[in-house]
Amino acid sequence: MIKRGRGIGVSFYGTGYGNGFPDVSKAKVKLHEDGKVGIYVGGTEVGQGAKTALPQIGAETLSISMEDILLISEDTSLMPDSGTAAASRQTYNTGNAIKKACENFKDRLIEIAQKELRLNSTHGLKMEKGEIYLEFFPEKRISFKELADKYGDGIIEVEGEFIAQTVEMDPETGQGAPYWPYTFNACGIELEVNTLTGQVEILDAVFAQDVGRAVNPHLVEGQMDGGFAMALGYALFEDLKLDKGHIKSNKFSRYLIPTAMDMIDVENIMVEEPESTAPYGAKGIGEPVMIPVAPAILNAIYDATGVRIKELPVTPEKLRKALDEANGGGSK
Repeated sequence: MIKRGRGIGVSFYGTGYGNGFPDVSKAKVKLHEDGKVGIYVGGTEVGQGAKTALPQIGAETLSISMEDILLISEDTSLMPDSGTAAASRQTYNTGNAIKKACENFKDRLIEIAQKELRLNSTHGLKMEKGEIYLEFFPEKRISFKELADKYGDGIIEVEGEFIAQTVEMDPETGQGAPYWPYTFNACGIELEVNTLTGQVEILDAVFAQDVGRAVNPHLVEGQMDGGFAMALGYALFEDLKLDKGHIKSNKFSRYLIPTAMDMIDVENIMVEEPESTAPYGAKGIGEPVMIPVAPAILNAIYDATGVRIKELPVTPEKLRKALDEANGGGSK
């Protein structure tokens, strides 16, 4: 018999290492000989889109195009440490470090431009499209390339640092502010359960994610789809089959993961409420996008069958066993 159910899961998640642990990101910015800007940062790319989002933050701060940004993020002899690509922290932490470094770089270039343009002060100097000019007399201007030609490759250099603000929780009371900022989300699932086979089929899903502000909406949507796919596997497929400490599902022929055929088109909703402490309001969402999906699936199974499953994954065998036990050994 086919039964249909709906379920909702909600969650909130803190950015970064948290609980008072030092959470530091550093960035370095240099002017190169061709007038391009090099951003040196340990923002490791692990598929989350760091090599797109982080240069976007730099380009926005310096009012230049992405094509004029060079991101150097793999050579530890050249770049400062920006912490791990974990804890959903890179966009917030390292993005802030890049923004600070670019702001310092902007101030430095304007100081140099004042000298080169023989002006009395930096008042009225603006930066746009790789040039620094006097706002009320635009003929007075100098380009990044001209400055690079005069000062040399990599000579003009600044750094920036960002340290996240967290408070260690009181071990006696359990009170504190272990994370900042938090992100919030909700997932709704509609599914069908075949009570004879224990098979679960996801029919529809809607996913709303608080992103602060989406630096790159396409990347955000990709993160949401990826988190949903991972949670789908976590909830219904991926079973290590631990037996006295030994993993029986030790190869992909036994350890099942969802494929493209198991995935559905999720209705993604990006909720934008800019975070005042974040770079242009952006929050990290790497891990949060996985959290509410499995609870939503479990709640939908409960809605369909009246049986509460408390062990993942919900394989057909486990679900059939739970249904039989709930029905006194029989099935409906």
